[in-house]
Amino acid sequence: MGDPRLASRLKEARQAAELTQAELAEKAGVSRKTVNTVENGVFIPSTILALSLARALGVTVEELFWLAD
Repeated sequence: MGDPRLASRLKEARQAAELTQAELAEKAGVSRKTVNTVENGVFIPSTILALSLARALGVTVEELFWLAD
């Protein structure tokens, strides 16, 4: 289950890039379900996954994920 301390801007960044979950997943080398579960806070991404998603979107990891107060 997700951790309430992890905040994410993944969905907003994906939509701003005009990508579907499937398109982002392909660019990041993961499944669409993985993108979906991270966007919905069900799954905490590993460092490698967070870096892959950030690279696929052309942003930094810190722009996508941060620790909530």
